[in-house]
Amino acid sequence: MLMRTDPFREIDRLTQQLLGTTGTRSRPTMMLMDAWREGDTFHVEFDLPGVDPSSIDLDVERNVVTVTAHRAPLPDDVERLSAERPRGEFSRQLVLGENVDTDNIKATYVDGVLALEIPVAESAKPRKIEIERGGDTRSITS
Repeated sequence: MLMRTDPFREIDRLTQQLLGTTGTRSRPTMMLMDAWREGDTFHVEFDLPGVDPSSIDLDVERNVVTVTAHRAPLPDDVERLSAERPRGEFSRQLVLGENVDTDNIKATYVDGVLALEIPVAESAKPRKIEIERGGDTRSITS
């Protein structure tokens, strides 16, 4: 299960878009994501177009996944005609439920999208419990 994140981060993201500020190490820009469950796997995709794959860092500590990345700023010696895409540091934390297998997370980065596959833990999967029948052969009389 994926826990919802802090609602104030969304307000912060909107403020950054309106003011045109970029992320720094002390105040990273949030990255957009989609998350869904398909069968026994949670899928999470982060939009990171134009990010050098070597700048992406993925850490898991207990049930918290932290993704950080960096998009280089435009060079100072160019004439900016438009600068709408945020640049600098990006960060996102996901608080996962106890029902996932954080030891077997798979991550791929293709076409500017970081995709995570997070399997459901075996202990959290539905299972059938065998019911044993008692061998009581006593007869009940009234």
